[in-house]
Amino acid sequence: MQFGMPTLIENRTLADNVALCRRLGLRFIELNMNFPEYQVDRLEQTDALVAAAVAAGIYYTIHLDENLNVADFNPLVSGAYLETVRRTILVAEALLPLRDRFGDSDQPLTVNMHMHHGIFITLPDRKVQMYDRDFDTYMRAFGSFRALCEEWIGDSDVRIVIENTDGFRPYEQKAIEYLLESPCFGLTWDIGHSKAVHEKDVPFLLAHEDRLLHFHIHDGTETPPRNHLALGDGEIDLPDRLRLAQSRNARCVLETKTIEALERSVAWLDRKM
Repeated sequence: MQFGMPTLIENRTLADNVALCRRLGLRFIELNMNFPEYQVDRLEQTDALVAAAVAAGIYYTIHLDENLNVADFNPLVSGAYLETVRRTILVAEALLPLRDRFGDSDQPLTVNMHMHHGIFITLPDRKVQMYDRDFDTYMRAFGSFRALCEEWIGDSDVRIVIENTDGFRPYEQKAIEYLLESPCFGLTWDIGHSKAVHEKDVPFLLAHEDRLLHFHIHDGTETPPRNHLALGDGEIDLPDRLRLAQSRNARCVLETKTIEALERSVAWLDRKM
């Protein structure tokens, strides 16, 4: 399997992340667009990305900004996010030769995204999710999103993979199933996130097991809910999850949040794999 690392906040530069990736013998870095240094205009400077990767013998995947909301009711906002996705896909396509050279060309190059829950209105007896209330509007937005991504991706080997976080809402499950009707989309299983919310997303993920392309691997607990732990520090049946990832030929990010936890996770893999 191909194991990589996330962008770590302790590393202030791309060079720092690349050096750590190389030192730990990992294959790729997931560039996180939540960081100011990995905004799309910076990622579009692909010559620098490629030069650093070639020197280290690694490649990249991309994680879209967690605030990305293609269904925002304000078209000025959703339009900006759509343009971000379009330009990010172009970056991913430019980075494909790195995957071919240093990775596995049978694994699509992934652009990871979260589903934005939208806002809710608190009533005396319940909370109402606006996307549930205006579901038709929500789905029209995802209809446009799917069509645009199909146009932008075309026949390139780039896939947008949707990650579970704190439990897919029912309206999100319907939107994801609609997106998965297109070959341009797949799923990311974040095994720590699912553990921390009592595995509520597991039935949905396993029902679409054939669309799992990417894994975020870290340990976690249910009570108290914790994730992004070093491998071996939580309650997850890691060998079982890794066997599934291997059966899907899925790429795995060791998604800890500190260098020390990443180092211990790599050591765990060296002992167990």
